[in-house]
Amino acid sequence: MAASLLSVDGGGPVETKPSQQVSVQERFTKASDVVWASPKGFDLTMDIYTPNTGKKSYPVIVMIHGGGWLINNKSIMNEAAAYLASHSEYVVCNVNYRLLPDGSNTVKMNEIVEDVFGAVLWVKDNIGQYKGNPGQLIVTGDSAGGHLATMVVMQGHNLESDGFAGSTLGFRPTYLPKGKTAEQVAKANGLAVQAALISYGAFDLYGSALGGFEKEGNMFWAMAKAKARGMFGEGVDASAQPALYKQVSPLYLIPKASERKLPPMLFTVGSNDNLTTPASIEAFMGKLKEAGHTNLEYWVHEGRPHAFLDSGSNQFLGISFAKDAPPALDKMINYLNKIFY
Repeated sequence: MAASLLSVDGGGPVETKPSQQVSVQERFTKASDVVWASPKGFDLTMDIYTPNTGKKSYPVIVMIHGGGWLINNKSIMNEAAAYLASHSEYVVCNVNYRLLPDGSNTVKMNEIVEDVFGAVLWVKDNIGQYKGNPGQLIVTGDSAGGHLATMVVMQGHNLESDGFAGSTLGFRPTYLPKGKTAEQVAKANGLAVQAALISYGAFDLYGSALGGFEKEGNMFWAMAKAKARGMFGEGVDASAQPALYKQVSPLYLIPKASERKLPPMLFTVGSNDNLTTPASIEAFMGKLKEAGHTNLEYWVHEGRPHAFLDSGSNQFLGISFAKDAPPALDKMINYLNKIFY
């Protein structure tokens, strides 16, 4: 194993000397399974990739995996994270969060959002140890991860110590800076990010719930080997308590640009995506534009279905990382370079 691939559990990155001719793996240093929070005793981890190009500091990409909030973990993004770290100059944080079936199938959707908010706050507090610049932060995610990355942009200002326990439905991040309350972080705009890359994201969980997400017919429950239930708990449903569902649905949370500006955002989708269709992405972008947000870019990956960023290959979808992901990742790198370099 090359020195640059040594894993550092919970510590700082391993230093290596850059070379003119190195393998992809040697172009970055990887700290594996860094524990950043343990809500209810459940360890949440991330892998941190630091480019070995010799700079003192790099912008930071916080990467959030997909899987319908029910399956997968950060390993599904291993190849994408490594590609970004070896083909560009960004620190990449590949993040794990709780899934609905975790905790004996008791995790709620707002807690998943709070995990992602916490991960971003942890990165801001700690990424300097890995040569990351906490003032140059990008959130990215695909599918369910695209939803969660969008929630950082749409609701990162709405933090409350009681989370969803109160009537105002704020979020209490799983990790908070030492000595700070959720309200203090919100007042300081602590979850602000400088850009977002949203790949085939889901924006309407309220509509998804009404459409059967919480039923056995949703194959992701079976894939997760879990009993179908409400995303806010057994017996809670969207028709009776729509406010809960809309509060985790970016479609209903778009601010007017005159009230709050959003960071630059790149939206990508496969032209053959039948799950989060190009039409659904375009509709969401249309709502953003109606609200006055214009710093948006849209890119369609022609001929590709859903999940084209996943590691490995998927025979059912007919995709493989090596064939389908690089053009999309190159588009993201070029987009970010216009902003940060």
